[in-house]
Amino acid sequence: MPNILVIDDNAAVRKAVIMMLETSGHHVVGAKDGTEAMRAFDAEAPDLVIVDIIMPDKDGIELIREMRLRRPDARIIAMSGGGRFPNLDFLKMARAFGAADAVAKPIDPDDLAARVEACLGA
Repeated sequence: MPNILVIDDNAAVRKAVIMMLETSGHHVVGAKDGTEAMRAFDAEAPDLVIVDIIMPDKDGIELIREMRLRRPDARIIAMSGGGRFPNLDFLKMARAFGAADAVAKPIDPDDLAARVEACLGA
C-alpha cells in the first residue's frame, strides 16, 4: 500500500485530499505546514508527496527543494489555486524545482487519482 504525504495549510482541503486518496486504498499522512511536513517526510519516507504551493511558514517551492535535496528520487505533485497572485504560474515553477506533476485547485477527484497512479508507476 503506497504511503502518501499531503501538505496543505487549509484543513478542509487537506482533509478532502486525504479522503480522496484513502478511498483509493492509499495510506495517507497529513501535514499543516512546512515544519510538520519535513518531520513527516523524514519519519514516514512517503512514496509520494502532494504539496500546496501557497502556505505560510515554508511555501511549497521551498518544501520541494528541501525534499529533493534530502531524497533526489522523491516523487512530488504540487497543487495550487493561485492564491492572491493568479497571474503567476506557481505550478510551472513547482515543476522547474522538481515536482513530477502539478494539479490546479479545485481538485477533481478522478484527475487527482490518475495523476497519483501515474506518479506511483501503477
